[in-house]
Amino acid sequence: MNDLNIDDLIARAKGGDTKAFEALVNENYKIMFKMAFKYCGNQRDAEDITQDACMKLARGIQNFKGECAFTSWLYRLVINSAKDFYKKNNRHRTEKTEIEDIAEQNKADDKLYARQVIEAVHLLPEGEKEAILLVHGEGLSHKEAAKALECKESTISWRIHEARKKLAHQFERNTHHG
Repeated sequence: MNDLNIDDLIARAKGGDTKAFEALVNENYKIMFKMAFKYCGNQRDAEDITQDACMKLARGIQNFKGECAFTSWLYRLVINSAKDFYKKNNRHRTEKTEIEDIAEQNKADDKLYARQVIEAVHLLPEGEKEAILLVHGEGLSHKEAAKALECKESTISWRIHEARKKLAHQFERNTHHG
């Protein structure tokens, strides 16, 4: 970050400094977009979700109390924006073409597996999917993910465990029947 401390930017943005808020958004836009994209698997929707999250950030910056890392708070904001986006538009996540585009970035041998993993993660129940995306997709610890999702650390551990079981079962079934 260019000589500016994130806490200083947050404090100035909370105080109404529009340049500080703009710098805060610019500094965190990639993180927000990446999370939105991982959540929905679709670039167009991820852009809309990220824009919505930026508007929510503008309206809700006062609600950031510093009790968790700013990025953890942002993850929660982006996930809520994604949920709202799909409710409002009465649509479902993931378009096959986007998933295939992601898979094609991998080696040819990995294409099918990558597509299956992405599809399987997107079919998980919301809580499990969110936990998997934050812990394995974003590299957060179980404790950080718990703060971002406003639940207990043990809940994150249980969700990850359940998600892994479901994914393993899904791939075991595919291997035997595929």
